Formats: sequence, structure tokens, C-alpha cells
Amino acid sequence: MERDQSQAPEPRPGEAAPASGASDGDSSPETVAQPRGESLEAQLAKAREEAIKFRDNWHRAEADFQNYKRRTEQERDELRRYGNVSVIINLLPVLDDFERAFSSLDSHLAGLSWFDGILLIYRKLRQLLENAGVTPIETEGQPFDPRFHEAVAHAEGEEGKVISEVQRGYKLHDRVLRPAMVVVGKGQEPGGGSQEHEEGRTQEGQSQ
Repeated sequence: MERDQSQAPEPRPGEAAPASGASDGDSSPETVAQPRGESLEAQLAKAREEAIKFRDNWHRAEADFQNYKRRTEQERDELRRYGNVSVIINLLPVLDDFERAFSSLDSHLAGLSWFDGILLIYRKLRQLLENAGVTPIETEGQPFDPRFHEAVAHAEGEEGKVISEVQRGYKLHDRVLRPAMVVVGKGQEPGGGSQEHEEGRTQEGQSQ
């Protein structure tokens, strides 16, 4: 019986068996193919760019967080300092009523028990507002400042200076709660000084 020539010959003793699937005409070992596409240097450059991008994004996110934290702290401080503004503004007319009442009362009432009780309530209210940061605005003798003063009248006096106070104004820390209503000097009337001098001389002559 003839041997099928298509069948691979049996290896002799001491010889390695031929690799399966290898063609008879290709006896050279298989070579590893290089991957196609970007080179190693290009991949490294791309990775470096991505790392720089991630670092910049992280720095930007950190800066945004710091700004948010600072803004939150400022809002919390504003709320702590000015959160009770509406309550304080509503208490100011009560304080005005106390002061008007004391200015109109007879001095002979001082020392009475009910008068001392009302005075004690007024002082406690003043102390409460001062502890909250409320301070009165300076007026008489001060230069007129539209940020703190509201002119309700003008009279003879040093020009641009506050002559008298009509209603007291108040500040809460550095914020104006209510401007002070004041009378502002407009200077001396023309000839006013000479007229007063003549009147003085006339009275002096009559007294002689």
C-alpha cells in the first residue's frame, strides 16, 4: 500500500517535530509585527499634555473653592453684623420717644420711683443697641456730610457746619441706619456784623 505523500513524514529519533500549521516552503520563525500608529515619543508627549491639562484644571478648581469659601465667610460675617438691621430700625422711634419724653418732663420729677424706672428702661435699651454696634452720628459743630447728615433747614452760622440737631441719626458699625436731621449754617448775612456793632454802640450811648 502506498504512503500518502500529503501526510507529514514522521520525525526521526532526535529530531524535533515540525510546527503544526507551518508551510513546507516557510521554515523561518515568525517575526513580531510592530504596532501601527503613534510612536512612543508621540504617546509620551500626548500623555504629558494631558497631565498638564489635569493639573491646570485642578488649580482652577482649587482657586474656585477658595473664592467660594471666602465669599461664604463674608456672607456669614455680614449676616452676623447686619442680620438684625430691621429690628434695630424699628427700635429707633421708641428711643426717640424716650428722649422726647425726658426733655419735656419737669426736673422736679427726677427722683420719683416711676421716673427712675422709666429712665432705667431707657438706659437698658441704649445699652442693648450699643452692644449690637449701634452708635449715634456726631452732628453739632461737625462739617456737613451728606453721607451722615440730612439738612432740613439753613440758618445763620458758620457756613457748611452743623448748627443744631433736629433728629438724632445712628450707625450700625460702618453703615448708616438713619441719617441725622440737622440745621446747617449758611454764613453771616451781608452787613449783619456791622448792624450788630451799631446796635451795640447805640445801647452803650443810651446807658451813658
